[in-house]
Amino acid sequence: MSIKKETEIQRVVRAISNAVAEQRLPPGTRLVEAELVTRLKANRNHVRSALKRLELERIVTIVPNKGASISQPSVEEAREVFTARSIVERGIIEILSEKCRQMDIAILKKQLNTELAAIQQNKREQIIKESGEFHLLLARLAGNSVLADMLQNLITRSSLIISLYQIEAGELCGCDDHKNIVQALENSDINAAILYMKQHLADIESHLKLDFWENKKVDMENVFRESEP
Repeated sequence: MSIKKETEIQRVVRAISNAVAEQRLPPGTRLVEAELVTRLKANRNHVRSALKRLELERIVTIVPNKGASISQPSVEEAREVFTARSIVERGIIEILSEKCRQMDIAILKKQLNTELAAIQQNKREQIIKESGEFHLLLARLAGNSVLADMLQNLITRSSLIISLYQIEAGELCGCDDHKNIVQALENSDINAAILYMKQHLADIESHLKLDFWENKKVDMENVFRESEP
C-alpha cells in the first residue's frame, strides 16, 4: 500500500473516530459511503477501507446488504470497556509518574485551563473533546505509543457508551478530577494519582444506566398497550 493511500485512509478513520469521540455521531447513525466521500472529499475505496478498520476497532458495525453504522455497545461491552480503561490508564499513570518533569506538569496545567474555558462557555462538544484530550495527553507524555493508541480507541468507544447509557446529559468528565490527578503527579505521589484516576473512571461509569438495562425485564403486553386500536 502506498504512503499516500495509507495517509488518506487514516485521515478518514480519524475524522469518523473524532466525530464519535466528541458525540457528533451518535450510536446507530447510518454511514452512507457516497455521503462520506462527498463530506470528507475522499476516494470511495479509501472510505470503504476506513470503515473496515473502524469495524475491527468496534466503532463501526457493517451488516451485509445493509451497510455501515456507528456501533451500539451492549451493557456487557460497556463494562468491559471501562474495566480496560481502568487498567490502561493506571499503567499510563505509573509510567508517567516515574519520568514526570516540571515541563510535563506545565503542559497538563495548560490543558486544564483549556478544558475549564470550554466548561465556562458551556460548549458540550468542546468539553467532551478537551476532556478526552487530557487523558490522551497523559498517555503521550508517558511516551508509550501502544498504550496511547489503545486509549484512543477506548475513549472513542466510551463516548458511544456514554451516549447510550448516561443518566444525565450534563454529567461530563470532571475537570476537578483532572486537577487532582495533575496535583498528585506534581507532588510525585503515584498512589494518590492512581487512586484519583480509578475514582474518576468509576464516577463516570456510575452515571451510566448499566444496571437499569442489565436488569430490565420487558413485558410485551404492556409495551404496546397504548398502540392497541
